[in-house]
Amino acid sequence: MKVTVRYFASIREAIGHGSEVIETDVTSVGALRDSLLARGTKYQEALSPSRAVRMAMNQSVCDGTALLQENCEVAFFPPVTGG
Repeated sequence: MKVTVRYFASIREAIGHGSEVIETDVTSVGALRDSLLARGTKYQEALSPSRAVRMAMNQSVCDGTALLQENCEVAFFPPVTGG
C-alpha cells in the first residue's frame, strides 16, 4: 500500500528530508517504524526504539498498533516540537 510518511523537528533533521511516499506491505504504524529502521543509519538514529518518538496517522496521535490504510499519512515527531 502507498503511505505518505512525514518527519518533523529533530527527526526531520536527522533523516535529511521532511517527507516521502513509500510502498509497504506492513499493516501497522509500529511495523512501519520498524521497516524504516532497515533503511540505514540515519533512520536508525532518528527512529530508534530507545528514543521517545510520537506517531500520528491522518493527523491523529496514535500508537504503534494503529492499522495503516491505503494512502494514509503517518507522521513521526519528538514529544516536544517547536513552532
